[in-house]
Amino acid sequence: MLLLFLLVGVWVWPETAVPPTYASNAQQSAIDSRFGAVESFWAPGEAAELGVGWERILFYWNEIQPGGPDDWNTLHVHEEWLAEASAHGRTVVGLLKNTPNWATDGSFAAGVPRGLYLPVDDPGNLWANYARRVASYYSVRGVHNWIIWNEPDIAPDVYGHEFSGSMEDYYQLLKVAYTVIKQVDPNATIHLGGMTYWHDPTWLGRFLQMVAADPDAAANNYYFDVISLHIYFRPETIPTIVGNAFAVQQQAGIPLKAVWINETNARPSSDPEWPVEVQAFQIDLEQQAWYIVQAYALGFYSGAGRIAVYKLIDINISPGEESWGLIRPYDFSKRPAFYAYQNTIKYLAGFTYPIQREQGGNYTIVRFDRPQGVTRVLWARTASSVTLNVPALAESGVMVDPITGVETPVTPTGGSYSISLSGARCAGECYMGGAPVFLVEEGAGGGGSTTPPVVSSSDTPTPAPEGETEAEEPTAAATAVPTIDATATPTNTPAPTETPFPTATNMLPQPLPSNTPTVTYTAVPPTEISTDSPPATEVAAVPTPTEAAEGVAADDGAIGVEETAVSNESNSGLGIWLLGGVGLGALLLAFARLRRR
Repeated sequence: MLLLFLLVGVWVWPETAVPPTYASNAQQSAIDSRFGAVESFWAPGEAAELGVGWERILFYWNEIQPGGPDDWNTLHVHEEWLAEASAHGRTVVGLLKNTPNWATDGSFAAGVPRGLYLPVDDPGNLWANYARRVASYYSVRGVHNWIIWNEPDIAPDVYGHEFSGSMEDYYQLLKVAYTVIKQVDPNATIHLGGMTYWHDPTWLGRFLQMVAADPDAAANNYYFDVISLHIYFRPETIPTIVGNAFAVQQQAGIPLKAVWINETNARPSSDPEWPVEVQAFQIDLEQQAWYIVQAYALGFYSGAGRIAVYKLIDINISPGEESWGLIRPYDFSKRPAFYAYQNTIKYLAGFTYPIQREQGGNYTIVRFDRPQGVTRVLWARTASSVTLNVPALAESGVMVDPITGVETPVTPTGGSYSISLSGARCAGECYMGGAPVFLVEEGAGGGGSTTPPVVSSSDTPTPAPEGETEAEEPTAAATAVPTIDATATPTNTPAPTETPFPTATNMLPQPLPSNTPTVTYTAVPPTEISTDSPPATEVAAVPTPTEAAEGVAADDGAIGVEETAVSNESNSGLGIWLLGGVGLGALLLAFARLRRR
């Protein structure tokens, strides 16, 4: 069967025929569409076991029309995959890319399509013809979300690039696709190609400035509905990268669109059953599982409308090649990250807004309100263990290990739970925090909303000015995070409000704080801000899509969140992380080689 899936042939299915097995996603209300897994169709049973609500499928132009414009290869993307996704309530998001040789004067797959600047109804505009036909054919088969190319922010002269055209060429590619797809499927959602961010942190801002300057853009919804991001290995960079995606929209004067994280993961290198030699990011199986929990907590907190792990399983790779999947490629056995993601969905699904984060120098707590109660995700940020006294919201709760799923009943003493968190594993750098836990309290909380609040522009921090490069060094002022003073008795001292938006000097991934002694202290829940005295907590709002951007369903939108950066520690600056241009270039090259499409 797998061999059949991989065959490339030309097989014509009448475009008026609609398979009878497509079910309405409205009937799958139990599935939370915000949790996704790339290419779930390779393991549909495991995807259903996880409970994922969306998946991404590659639609290669060079495979669908390999020999010319009259080819139409429906064996490249099987209708069975789409029917399976629909039956289990998974939204399919299609990724359009890979120019065939016959359609470009440039390089295979990455070349600019011939006739791209001709009118969209001109037969010579080959990209318009293809995008129109693929959307028309697959819309009746349940595909209404289309990502236009992949990682266009990787320059043509950089390893791993996928589009050889200029920024202007990519905008034309987007405009043409948006125009013709909306003509045949007015309800379609058009996504920008997934941005890597670190290849050029200024790319998205400069691109949106160009879009905003187009006199035809405003009348056409700026030719996109969703910004897509790819974020890996360091979960604490997520608020900065997602925040930047919102901030540059406001800087360009574009009504806020949803932001999705279409790819995220921390590839394990030390899986005993699938060992890999890597030059960077030595990650073990447990760390991959920890990353999943932390990335989803911080991603939704930061405003991501949907998040997908890259990927469910790797297909057609050889032993020793890097395997990103939650499932091993040779025998479909499940890695710890599979169970961590399964429990993340189980204990976070159905969450409402706002989402709150409390972060100290060596711990993070992210609170999710759900119809059933409250789930708090907790982890240590440094290599040192942490013991927290966490205020109880109910008479009792359960602590859940995300990997094993074991639930341990807990009862508060003096109104608080005592929770011990193990430290992170840090070999020179703490890529992520330590083992996370879920604190689940049924019947607590309430009053949340399933729709994101609208935030005025006056509530939004100033975005990064253009022209900054990824070699810019952060300053202590931009990255200051309180740390523990081992001799100090913790007090309720307000911490500086940490904004999820980057500044001119906050354009590099930030390391976690250095090791600190184990300290027991009290975590403080959010409180109302008093006008009579300094607040115990400070609240920062992340911008969300306005009513003018309602081309996306309510649960697809970016999420308004409240941040409560509450510290009970003395205030000291975090050391500056220095990374030279040569070192960063080498790291980016190594990372590009890690990525497999």
